[in-house]
Amino acid sequence: MILNRRKFIQTTALASAGLFINKDAFSNQFPIVRVSVDRRNFSSPIIEATIERMKTTIKDAELAWLFENCFPNTLDTTVNYKIKDGRPDTFVITGDIHAMWLRDSTAQVTPYLSLIKEDEKLKQLIAGVINRQTECILIDPYANAFNDGAGKSEWLSDHTVMKPELHERKWELDSLCYTVRLAYNYWKIAKDTSVFDENWLNAASTIIETCREQQRINGTGKYKFGRTTSWSTDTVPGNGFGNVTKPNGLIHSIFRPSDDAAIYPFLIPSNLFAVVSFRQIAEISKQVYKNADFAKVCNDFANEVEMAINKHAVINHPKFGKIYAMEVDGFGNCLLQDDANVPNLMSLPYLGAVKADNSIYLNTRRFILSENNPYFFKGKAAEGVGSPHTLVNQIWHLSIIMRAMTSNDDKEILQQLRFLKKTHANTGFMHESFDKDDAKNFTRKWFAWANTLFGEMILKIEKERPHLLKAIL
Repeated sequence: MILNRRKFIQTTALASAGLFINKDAFSNQFPIVRVSVDRRNFSSPIIEATIERMKTTIKDAELAWLFENCFPNTLDTTVNYKIKDGRPDTFVITGDIHAMWLRDSTAQVTPYLSLIKEDEKLKQLIAGVINRQTECILIDPYANAFNDGAGKSEWLSDHTVMKPELHERKWELDSLCYTVRLAYNYWKIAKDTSVFDENWLNAASTIIETCREQQRINGTGKYKFGRTTSWSTDTVPGNGFGNVTKPNGLIHSIFRPSDDAAIYPFLIPSNLFAVVSFRQIAEISKQVYKNADFAKVCNDFANEVEMAINKHAVINHPKFGKIYAMEVDGFGNCLLQDDANVPNLMSLPYLGAVKADNSIYLNTRRFILSENNPYFFKGKAAEGVGSPHTLVNQIWHLSIIMRAMTSNDDKEILQQLRFLKKTHANTGFMHESFDKDDAKNFTRKWFAWANTLFGEMILKIEKERPHLLKAIL
């Protein structure tokens, strides 16, 4: 079982793993909780300037304090940057788990992309993440999490093909998509093609080959997974291949982005994400590598998956009309719910998979935020989407943040800001999940993805709806 993923922490204020509270200042309204300058893993002048600017832009003092703590958390506490073989190399841990997830590492540094043209060191740090992700894919495209070089993992006994460099080997389609997302957006912003070497192209080819194999048109493929555990979602049915599916053009994702096993292995948010990623690889292939043939392969694959989604993943719900299922199996069975982990159905506009005004998405969103979604919870502390990963009645900060980031309604966005302000349990940081009635009962006190996504949300609001930051919540 992954550290702290299902273990609840009773706390009102805490210090751990690089998140320190100044006891002398604790009696103040907003204590110093960010790590001291001498203990930060990486410092950036533009990040500090952004924090100072936002502290004057955000009129609600507590919200400004949360931004100051959360936005730099990835850089402060989770990155290890160096030069390796003459190229930038950056290893990024998730926080309280000292391993690098392909998904999390992308999500953790994405909020800084808009600033890289103003700080060369920050730009090189993110280039280093891309280089390290490329290396990881070439080690094993089926792995979701990696050690910093050869090392030991608590999951070495898993019933799959483990290597010393792997922390965990759960096949999650979104892991590969996230690496493409980071490289593509870095390129678009920095106009820098240095990350697109022969290794990156090999990794991109490996992504396409792996996803083709996981369509399982001609058999199950070589990947299988099992774990000796009492948690059913931590292992895989069907002798490690997952529940039976009928091939239809969709790509299997044996695990969700929560690291929980899928019930029906055609995970629709990840397939929609893959369509975006394949088209991004195609654009890079055509414009950077001048490889029109590979670009066509990627675009054709994207079109094929998109057609399969439209045919097999859009369900007629008796109350909400046409909505996206979260999972399907190709036989007509489907799972109607959402999960707080991104990619999920809520996040589709954020990922560029659908337009925010798409009618199917809007119907799906209404479903997600209703009692018809078994993982939508309302309580005394807040309302929001949870995950089977943390069982019932646990709301995730990621879901509240993503709801705000995909909303076009001022009132809805302000309500999410109020929820976030109310549920950090006096710590000054975001967490994984919290009890719907008592935010002091929460999981993962050091979860950098949630922290920096909070910062990304605030910067998005400043850019698109600056008047909201003038409100006192």
